[in-house]
Amino acid sequence: QVRLVESGGGLVQPGGSLTLSCAGSGIVTEIYPMAWYRQAPGKQRELIARIARSGTTTYADSVRGRFTISRNDAKYTVYLQMSSLKPTDTAVYYCNTEPARINFWGQGTQVTVSS
Repeated sequence: QVRLVESGGGLVQPGGSLTLSCAGSGIVTEIYPMAWYRQAPGKQRELIARIARSGTTTYADSVRGRFTISRNDAKYTVYLQMSSLKPTDTAVYYCNTEPARINFWGQGTQVTVSS
């Protein structure tokens, strides 16, 4: 059974930085395109960053230039480096394949940007 476990969230001040990690239980993070998603209170979950098997990355307009997605296939881990954080980045962050597979959703990790 595939498990994706997100970690690294927390409370940070505006302008601060955080790095999220997504650890996969198997080789799923190696063989599929992976992505980070987020869901803010009262909003739908949205895709914010994607990394292909080739390493090619794409970003939503809202995070481009501030967030960086990367992967370490040897560790079955995907990362999201976040900088210049804004209150509007407050959300639960999830990783999954892209397109997402319903059985792969984990618990997510809460990121709160507030002074």
